[in-house]
Amino acid sequence: MGTLTVTIEIGYAQGQQFEAMDVLVDDSLMPTVIPASDLLRLGIVPTTHETFEYTDGEQVELGMAEAIVRCQGEETHTWVVFGEDNFDATLGRYTLGGLFLRVDSESERLVPARGVLVTPILVN
Repeated sequence: MGTLTVTIEIGYAQGQQFEAMDVLVDDSLMPTVIPASDLLRLGIVPTTHETFEYTDGEQVELGMAEAIVRCQGEETHTWVVFGEDNFDATLGRYTLGGLFLRVDSESERLVPARGVLVTPILVN
């Protein structure tokens, strides 16, 4: 698959201000990562910190906060990571799941995804 880019709207979980931005889609990446300067401009501030590991093995502690992400008519509350400002904004698997969207690698676009539930066992 090539590089998939989509437009999302992101905003503060308790606010009404949203900003549209183009983001890469990486369904192998768990969190959604947005440059810290973009999140701070929207009034989103870190509420917790977690340790992340780059592919080269370097570990870094980054802030995280809840935000609202809208994409293709869907909306979800999600965690976002305050990325370093030299990194591209990236929509990750955690947020895609909340939006009920998935990557269709044949058409190289996001498509609706159904939630999968375990079939209930009836007990008499």
